Amino acid sequence: MKKNLRLLIPVTILILASLACQAVSLPFGKTSTPSGSGLQTAEPTSIPALVSSSSLNDQQNVMTSLYAHVTPGIVSIQVLMSDGAALGTGFVYNDQGYIITNQHVVDGQKKMEVDFTNGFKAFATLVGVDPDSDLAVIKVDAPASELHPLDLGDSSQLKVGQTVIAIGNPFGLSGTMTTGIISALGRTLQSNRTAGSGSFFSASDQIQTDAAINPGNSGGPLLNLNGEVIGINRAIRTDSSSTSGEPVNSGIGFAIAVNIVKRVAPEIIKNGKYDYPYMGVSSQDKLTLDEINALGLKQLTGAYVTTVVPGGPADKAGVIAGTKEITGLPTGLLGGGDLIVAVDGHPVNVFNDLLSYLVNNKAPGETITLTVLRGDQRVDLKIKLDKRP
Repeated sequence: MKKNLRLLIPVTILILASLACQAVSLPFGKTSTPSGSGLQTAEPTSIPALVSSSSLNDQQNVMTSLYAHVTPGIVSIQVLMSDGAALGTGFVYNDQGYIITNQHVVDGQKKMEVDFTNGFKAFATLVGVDPDSDLAVIKVDAPASELHPLDLGDSSQLKVGQTVIAIGNPFGLSGTMTTGIISALGRTLQSNRTAGSGSFFSASDQIQTDAAINPGNSGGPLLNLNGEVIGINRAIRTDSSSTSGEPVNSGIGFAIAVNIVKRVAPEIIKNGKYDYPYMGVSSQDKLTLDEINALGLKQLTGAYVTTVVPGGPADKAGVIAGTKEITGLPTGLLGGGDLIVAVDGHPVNVFNDLLSYLVNNKAPGETITLTVLRGDQRVDLKIKLDKRP
């Protein structure tokens, strides 16, 4: 039987991440500045112990205890197809048999097998998917003794540099544990769902990590040192592949922030889907200084409005997109648009700040106050949010 390992969907050339090492410079000796006319040789000094053996043992004990604690709640997912099987990872969400994984692992599939680490196996049914976040919920009928839900953390409290752990089934090697750090927060990826214009919606609030993840890790948990799920492994960035066609690990991976899971999963279980708040704007926030000057913007940060969907919430509220051709600007970038600088009083330095705020705090039908700079004028606009079409 042919077996295809499915994981972390490509985004541009996105696929997976690898573990990076940090080099430490050791003070092997010291030199002193000579006094007078004579030269002095370097005076050797002892190398200090950077990490004591007891500290290493403590760290090791944390990792081994964490692994033993969480692995009963992590599962391998085999999607059975006519030409073989696709492989992914998931974790137990609650004691009713609901399991979280990626939408791209299970969407549209009729038959799925879930394998637990102790050898228990069960077929699963698809409850629902969210293509915007690439999340899915499946369900197994299993005895309570087999279900070990993982604790969910708080992704709003994460910091760059924090240690993280990924556990999953890369290349079918079940129960593989890798470690790394949070490399960045608040990244934006492409959604799996197209907008009306043929472009794609944005998936915001993604965690960037260098923890090693590979095909088969899709849908598995990214954990903190407390054993709490803080993200769902989704994609890697790569620009090359092996001779067998597998993506080559580049050290840049992405996980869906767990606070999105907290909002999306209950709605999928209840209604089979999740509706995102929608404004109907597009933005360009990575502007060069020349572009900022040409546009006449009065602030270096913010999200410059390039498109407003006719009849959408932002259009009804009076948000203005660029329409004026200005010499020196790239093709397609027009002047005269609003610069979004805040939402409900929260600063918007880049467009993802706005998206993350909406996804984590707002729902369709609710109202926000959008603050824009329009020339020299600061304008507050009330926008009633709709749901993504």
